Amino acid sequence: MSKIIEVIVPDIGDFNNVEVIEILVKPGDKIQKDDSLIALESEKSTMEIPSSHAGVVKSLKLKVGDKVSQGSLILTLEAEAEIPPSPPSVKGGEVATETAPHIEGGGISPSEAEIQADVVVLGAGPGGYTAAFRAADLGKKVVLIERYPSLGGVCLNVGCIPSKALLHVAKVISEAEEISHHGVSFGKPKIDIDQIRAWKESVVTKLTGGLGALAKQRNIRIIHGVGQFVAPHHIRVETAEGEVTITFDNGIIAAGSQAVKIPTFPVDPRVIDSTGALQLADVPKRMLVIGGGIIGLEMATVYHALGAKITVVERGPQLMPGADPDIVKPLLKRIEKRYEAILLNTSVAGLEAKKDGILATFGGDNAPAPQLFDRVLVAVGRSPNGKLIGAEHAGIRVDEQGFIPVDKQQRTNVPHIFAIGDIVGQPMLAHKAVHEGKVAAEVIAGHKAAFDPGTIPSVAYTDPEIAWMGLTETEAKAQGIAYEKASFPWAASGRALSIGRDEGITKLIVEKDTRRILGAGIVGSNAGELIAEAVLALEMGADAQDIGLTIHPHPTLSETLGFAAEMVEGTITDLYIKRK
Repeated sequence: MSKIIEVIVPDIGDFNNVEVIEILVKPGDKIQKDDSLIALESEKSTMEIPSSHAGVVKSLKLKVGDKVSQGSLILTLEAEAEIPPSPPSVKGGEVATETAPHIEGGGISPSEAEIQADVVVLGAGPGGYTAAFRAADLGKKVVLIERYPSLGGVCLNVGCIPSKALLHVAKVISEAEEISHHGVSFGKPKIDIDQIRAWKESVVTKLTGGLGALAKQRNIRIIHGVGQFVAPHHIRVETAEGEVTITFDNGIIAAGSQAVKIPTFPVDPRVIDSTGALQLADVPKRMLVIGGGIIGLEMATVYHALGAKITVVERGPQLMPGADPDIVKPLLKRIEKRYEAILLNTSVAGLEAKKDGILATFGGDNAPAPQLFDRVLVAVGRSPNGKLIGAEHAGIRVDEQGFIPVDKQQRTNVPHIFAIGDIVGQPMLAHKAVHEGKVAAEVIAGHKAAFDPGTIPSVAYTDPEIAWMGLTETEAKAQGIAYEKASFPWAASGRALSIGRDEGITKLIVEKDTRRILGAGIVGSNAGELIAEAVLALEMGADAQDIGLTIHPHPTLSETLGFAAEMVEGTITDLYIKRK
């Protein structure tokens, strides 16, 4: 016995009246659920629409050139009665399913799981969605689990991307203020906090929408909810509709990290982490930033530009731990003039919630008296989520800090389960996670792949920006490596002078005997863009001469890397270097 089913276009996000550019099946074809039926093309992208059911195609209801939207009839299908229809795909990339029965830690058979996958990816940040996309491209049936309503994880939703949107606003405000030195004056900017917030959110929406479309093009099934392992081959996801159980052949953990919380600090809406800072509820008069690392200093840049008086507290002897002090110095010199205070070698001994603000008490030899702040940003690092995913039910090893140890193929101690991104260790950077995700997917597909980078660059999008890669000078000294360095001052760069930002430095560190590139540090405008050349040079095993003989366009900031290389080689003419 069989029945006729009408297959329609599911929810395709904000796409409407999209043109059919290809019909991928014909009457009489036997198809499986999720097989592609038609290809669509809009101004934004192309996508393939999968079948919601298995069966034999009876008749096509559209042709190439037709325009379709959600609900448009694609074809009719003859399905066997014993083949139950799959749950329909509905809003926002979520999959509507019946509530799963409560599953205990083990003994789950594939028939008890509502969803089956070749690869399940837990977490849809940059590493997770990259792993899912790559696995799908390699022919795997992929399920992607994400706790946020949209793909992108912390980075895209409440991290890298929204912060850069706000930093762009801050940069424009600062440039408008400083252009008066060049003969152009503007009035005091009028800050519309609601419009700034809307701009930031529009950037996030565009990117998350694009990721959703890319997932649909690859027939990736997305489950929105919080996932936990319940057995070595099973994950249970708590969704808004109830519990869903997934059985999988291979798993990729991309569950990320969360902001570190200080348990002794009060639970108060005026004490925020980076996520709270990015919500941009308002602009406080006085703001205390606890932590002088990348996140704290980026948020300080934003809030200062919007009008807040900033105090930064750093427990260590310098801002931006990990970068060389000489690279950080130009940033410190600039913000010392702008912020209320920069307190190094100082700790926050306590916070007390008062009616009129948060009272901060400081510790250290040069600690100031207690002070009242309207807002306190706690930016003292992030902790991995390894202990929050039920790893013990799958036998996955997790260390005391919550990190999951992996080998160079991103494999955990459980052979069919891999882990990537923040959860496997430092540095906690999106671009590291992306490459790890590709490795994991390729290994699962049987490829020979390993994560073995020569370096992973770091960038602080402060003003000025700071970027570094490879060995720092501090590390070279500590390891007893014989090295030479060259630091080119941007005061000798025509491009830097022409944009009024000549405080920068471009530094190269090379092996003494071979002049091979070991590391680089850049402080100045667009340092994050400039560091890429140095990264490539290190990965390719280049020496200083290779960079120095590369013709860089003039006048550009990229020249400064070439000039630094010429300083190493003793061939520079843009500076006078006394012969040794």
